[in-house]
Amino acid sequence: MQKTKICIIGLGYVGLPLAFEFSKKYEVVGFDIDNNKIKNLKKKIDVTGEIRKNEINKLDNIFFTSKISNCENCNIFIITVPTPIYKNKFPDLSFLRKASKMVGLILKKNDLVIYESTTYPGCTEEICVPIIEKNSKLLLNKDFSCGYSPERVNPSDKIYKIPNINKIVSGSSFKATNKIFELYKKIIKAKVIKVSSIKVAEAAKVIENTQRDINIAFMNELFLIFDKMKINTNEVLKAASSKWNFINFTPGLVGGHCIGVDPYYLNYKAKKIGIKTKVIPSGRKINDNMGNFISRKIFNLFKKRNKVLKKPNILILGITFKEDCNDFRNSKVFDIIANLKNKSQKIDIYDPVVNKNYLKSKTKLNLVNKNKLEKYDIILVAVGHRIFKKESKFFIKKLKANGFIYDFKNIFKKNKNII
Repeated sequence: MQKTKICIIGLGYVGLPLAFEFSKKYEVVGFDIDNNKIKNLKKKIDVTGEIRKNEINKLDNIFFTSKISNCENCNIFIITVPTPIYKNKFPDLSFLRKASKMVGLILKKNDLVIYESTTYPGCTEEICVPIIEKNSKLLLNKDFSCGYSPERVNPSDKIYKIPNINKIVSGSSFKATNKIFELYKKIIKAKVIKVSSIKVAEAAKVIENTQRDINIAFMNELFLIFDKMKINTNEVLKAASSKWNFINFTPGLVGGHCIGVDPYYLNYKAKKIGIKTKVIPSGRKINDNMGNFISRKIFNLFKKRNKVLKKPNILILGITFKEDCNDFRNSKVFDIIANLKNKSQKIDIYDPVVNKNYLKSKTKLNLVNKNKLEKYDIILVAVGHRIFKKESKFFIKKLKANGFIYDFKNIFKKNKNII
C-alpha cells in the first residue's frame, strides 16, 4: 500500500496550521512561492502567529520548500492559496490557476488534489481541473481524483483551531469523497461532514461569510441612521438583545480575506448565470463605505471643536481587519488612512498586536512605538483590541486640550472626551 505523503500549497493563515496538523500524522511538504517565508519557517519564525509558541519546534516535522520539484513524491496535494479580488471587484483567480498548473506538472496517476481556497460554486471543476488535466495529461476520475474542503480558519482564535472546527468534505467521485473524509478524520476532532458535490461545498463556504457580511451591513446601516438621530447604537443593540431570538451583530469595518471578499465571488457567479442580485451588493456597498463615513465624521467633529487649526494630529488605534488579530490583509483602516492623509497634519498608527517589520514590508506603513506617542487632536479607536481597553486611561492623557477620542468600537467608558 502506498504511503501517504501530503503537500500543502500555500503557507499562510490557512495552509501553515493545516500543514502543522497533518504533520502530526503524515509526512508533509510545505510549499510556498515566497522564499522569505520559507526561510523564516525553517528558522521556526511564524509571522501569522497561528502556531503556538510552545509548539513551534514541531515545525521540524514539515519539509519547507519553494521548489515545486521537491513535491514530486507527494500523492496528496492540498491547495490553500489566496483568492483575492481585483480593483473592479472581480475574482482574482491567478493564484489558483498558478497552483493548479504547478500541481498538474508533477501530478501522477492515482494522486489526489484537494482545494481549500474559498471561491464560487463551479470554480474547482470549471477552472482548476481543466488546468490540471492540460498540464498533467491525466483525466479526472480516470487517472486522478479531486475534492473541495473549504477552510474555516479564524485567525487569532485560540479556541476554534482546525481540530475543533466542523469540516465539510466533497470529492469528484464517491470514492474520492470517502478518501478525503478518512484523511481529515485523522486530524479533526469535530464533525467531518460529507456533501453530495464539490459545488455544494463551494457554495456552503461562500455563503457563510456572505451571510455575516449582510448582517454586519444591516448593523452599519442602523449605525448611520442612529448617528444622524444622535441615538447610541450600542445601547439600542444591548436593549434589543434582551429578546431571546435577537441575533447579535455589531457595526464594524468589514475587511479581511473572507467577509470583505467572498460576497464578490458569489455575486460574480450570479451575474455569469444571469441572476441580478440585490441584497449582496447592497450589503457590500454599505460596508465598503464605512471607512469613508468615519473619516468624514471625525474630521467634521474636529472642525466644530476647533475653529483655528485646519489640520489635526491624529492617532489611529488598530490597523488589523479585526480585534486581537495580527492579520491586516484588506483592512478597511487603510481606507480611513487614505481619506485623512491630505486632511491631517500628521497620522500616527499604533497597533501592538501587529508585527511592525512585516507590516512595513507589505504596506510601507510605520507603526509608532507607545513611548513615542505625542498629544493628539483626534484619537480614533478603529479596532477593538483588548489591550486598548485596558490602557484607556493612558490614551485619554494623550489628548490635547480640545481633543477627543472617537470610539467606533465602543470599548472605552464614556466621558466628555470620548464620542
